[in-house]
Amino acid sequence: MSQPFPAELVFPAPAVISLPVAGSDARFPVRRVYCVGRNYLDHIREMGNDERQPPVFFSKPRDAVAANHSRIPYAQATSDLHYELELAVGLHSGGQDIPPETALTHVFGYAVALDMTRRDLQRALSAKGSPWDVAKGFDNSCPCAAIHPASTVGHPSSGNLELRVNDEIRQKADLAQMIWDVPNIIAYLSRYFTLAAGDLILTGTPAGVGPVKAGDRLEGRIDGLETLYIDIV
Repeated sequence: MSQPFPAELVFPAPAVISLPVAGSDARFPVRRVYCVGRNYLDHIREMGNDERQPPVFFSKPRDAVAANHSRIPYAQATSDLHYELELAVGLHSGGQDIPPETALTHVFGYAVALDMTRRDLQRALSAKGSPWDVAKGFDNSCPCAAIHPASTVGHPSSGNLELRVNDEIRQKADLAQMIWDVPNIIAYLSRYFTLAAGDLILTGTPAGVGPVKAGDRLEGRIDGLETLYIDIV
């Protein structure tokens, strides 16, 4: 019997999600998005969490990624949408049980990213011991600037990180303040997931997180990387 559509797919496959590579026409295809929570001591304290506990890990769908200079609608189902500025790490290879000593050989490059959060939902879910998925993994919840290859910027372990809302500084820290550095983040994640080319890892945010409203412009900077600009509409 003939079929009215191709046998191998019942509908067109989802589009490839990718980010620009700084300094070239190449694109970085996103496979998965992993995020680290509680990786700066001052942020742990401002959120009222136990600073003796290790960082937590969660994920976002890859189509939550939004391009630099995007105009992002204020997220639905929340009245307390927050910004969290972070260093993002893009992988060109991966594996399981990667030792920290070789973890950086899997890194393609680095970018400035935001972990947008429905804070009211996150607090309600945390109080019940429930997963954070709806608080973290919604549409446009992962704005990201271009990825800079490690071959050109190295592997930043220090440097200024700064988030401005309407030109007012809200977050300011140094990458050296991360509790878990990039090699140890990669090593830890690879104990639980098989990491692979295209994985994007957000490494946590410092203190100063807060709400945004429609009309706000967010400007995220990390030394040596493309600045991220996002408008909330």
